[in-house]
Amino acid sequence: MAATFHVENFGCRAARADGEAVCDRLRSAGLSHQAPATAEVVIVNTCSVTAEADRAARAFIHRAHRLNPTARIVVTGCYAQRAPKELAGLKGVSAVVGNSHKALAPEIVLGLAGSQPHPALPPLVTVPSLLAGGASAAIWADDSFAHSFLEETQVAPGAQTRPNLKIQEGCGNRCTFCVIPQTRGSSRSLSASSILKQVEGFVAAGGNELVLSGINLGRWGRDLADSPSPRTLAELVRQIFESTPLPRLRLSSIEPMDWNAELIELMADFGGTRLARHAHLPLQSGSDAVLRRMHRRYRPWHYAEKVAALMRAAGPELTLGADVMVGFPAESDAEFEETLAFIRALPFGHLHLFPFSPRPGTPGWRLHSERPVPAGAVEERMAALRALASKKTEAHRRQFIGHELKVITMRTPAELAANNRTSALTDNFLPVEIDGIMEANRLIRVRLTRLNTEGKLEALATEPNDLRD
Repeated sequence: MAATFHVENFGCRAARADGEAVCDRLRSAGLSHQAPATAEVVIVNTCSVTAEADRAARAFIHRAHRLNPTARIVVTGCYAQRAPKELAGLKGVSAVVGNSHKALAPEIVLGLAGSQPHPALPPLVTVPSLLAGGASAAIWADDSFAHSFLEETQVAPGAQTRPNLKIQEGCGNRCTFCVIPQTRGSSRSLSASSILKQVEGFVAAGGNELVLSGINLGRWGRDLADSPSPRTLAELVRQIFESTPLPRLRLSSIEPMDWNAELIELMADFGGTRLARHAHLPLQSGSDAVLRRMHRRYRPWHYAEKVAALMRAAGPELTLGADVMVGFPAESDAEFEETLAFIRALPFGHLHLFPFSPRPGTPGWRLHSERPVPAGAVEERMAALRALASKKTEAHRRQFIGHELKVITMRTPAELAANNRTSALTDNFLPVEIDGIMEANRLIRVRLTRLNTEGKLEALATEPNDLRD
């Protein structure tokens, strides 16, 4: 009988792309994916961007061990890189694999599952564990990040209709609140030849929409100065469109300053056809003073200029998203009001809101100790932003009622299928429920009819035959 495993993902698109790659490699090796309560090896792919992310990962590890005490637990991801010995000491943990060694995670798991004798690279550290029998937990983590890319795994439509292809790793921006330079290292790019091979394989496997992701995606190629063109993200996207028949490409989060004229021009040339009309620009704050304390490399007016240029290029059907942080150290009521006013003035379609979380080893940790924002004020500000975000999202979605848009059909939850509906996503990132049952991974045209009480747009298929631009 095949060995069994479970992968539990936390965090951003790039982290989930790593988890999907590990899962695919293990399946290719003959292992079977199961629920954590029955799997022989449980892989916990962690995030560490906030204290809450750390807590959620620890809670899952405790729960997995309680439900399945004989399972070997392997912890990887950003938390594993930041605090490997802390995690290695948790009950049930057999191995900790930092982002520096994530490419070795599949063979480490195979070794624990008995499918191969041992990993090619021995553990760097072993520490006492709370495993039964006094065993030790092995650690693979250092600051070289020499084994961080999982590029060998071919992305394909499967469990994820729209899989993420991570083409860039790490970040060198050094924002005062961020732990990512510690947990993922400096910016590194996957080669253009590897990316094109992945895209070609994805299309050959029947894929229709691929998401390019990265920790700092807009910096792709800047470390490839000695390589042949393309050496910028805009050049790469153009080559993908010229060299492959990929029907639709979506770009994940890109920093405001990295939306240069060439990248924005792509929206004018391909937006709504082969490039999704969706732009996610992390904002964090609408206050100039707060952005300076955060060491963000743009000002509010720069951000607004980028948004205006994107709207001119892609048209009014562009969906704009952003991350917004609440309660950064010393954030005053007046500075928060600047953020509210800034968000009101721009055409956001969705916002990701989160409170500031001090991360050990960052300048933000010291700033928080000196001038913390009271918890009550943070809660009030989060509530005000949630109310504003909800209104912005509803207004944005309502404007498309009666319009026809192209969607990709998704894997539909059983409860929705029971109501004779299919999950789908428009090219401009609007969640849709289509009347009728359809298989996943189809590109079709629909007419949006209403916004339901759950905030989803309902639709009727007007052109049910598959569309390829």
